[in-house]
Amino acid sequence: MDSEDSDKVQIGEDKFVNKSILLSHLNTYNLYYKGGALQLRHREEEGEMIIEGLLNVFWGVRRPIRLQMEDEKEAGRPRPSLTSLSAETDINSLNEVTTAGDQSKDFSEEKEEAGEEQQESTHSDRLPRTRSDVGGRRISGRRLGIRRVKRNRCSFNGHFYNLKTAVFTPAFGSVTNVRVNSCMTTAQVMRVLLNKFKIENSPDEFSLYFVHTSGERHRLKPNDHPLALRVLRGPCEQVSKVFLMETDQVEEVTYDVAQYIKFELPVLQSFIAKLQEEEEREMQKLKKRYADMQRIIKKYMRSLADSTT
Repeated sequence: MDSEDSDKVQIGEDKFVNKSILLSHLNTYNLYYKGGALQLRHREEEGEMIIEGLLNVFWGVRRPIRLQMEDEKEAGRPRPSLTSLSAETDINSLNEVTTAGDQSKDFSEEKEEAGEEQQESTHSDRLPRTRSDVGGRRISGRRLGIRRVKRNRCSFNGHFYNLKTAVFTPAFGSVTNVRVNSCMTTAQVMRVLLNKFKIENSPDEFSLYFVHTSGERHRLKPNDHPLALRVLRGPCEQVSKVFLMETDQVEEVTYDVAQYIKFELPVLQSFIAKLQEEEEREMQKLKKRYADMQRIIKKYMRSLADSTT
């Protein structure tokens, strides 16, 4: 990698930005979120600048989504990397930690566990097991002083999976976050987000959009780098937000069109009338131009015919 390439950071397919510009925007970004969980870190690896941290994503789906019935077994699965971990700010991803000092709760908890196992065996013929298996089998290791962490799947603002609400639509505009880095593409960020909530829908059904407060809506390409683009656009989410939306339900809105969509209906109707008048004038000019060309060509053809005779 030569010195010219090392001074640039890739933000999309065949799209680069100077490292100094990105660092300047990153400093502004971290100053805005100073002391908060959304502050970003950066490092250098083999001359390449990498930014990592939490990215806020807002739900903008209109159709219901499907949640997996059961989590995959944790046994045999590789330890998740930083880019696939749950968000630090989601308190549902870490429910409780028990230590050896909880001996006063041992007997009551064992009774509850026995009751739960008996209830599960009683209803096993009627309902499939829906509790997450990632927590593993409960053991009495707490008496030996073993620290155990109980983990559940993440929730949509408190909504956990159950049979009655396995298919539902997240509230429009509700926010979640995922831990990503600036090297991850749009497709990779969406896979991390869907895996976080155990969503069965295919990632191909969705796209990430930058939605501006003016109404401008820009779709991120599969090879774009959302975190780097978020830093370049600025930290303020009152100005622009990253939305997850259905690809076939949302159209891009350019800046020129976004200037008009905020007006009232009578104003928009007047704009349409003026555009139609301008279109009619341009059509008349074009028709006159071609009519003049035809007249000149026909006149020349007649002069040629007279000269031959």
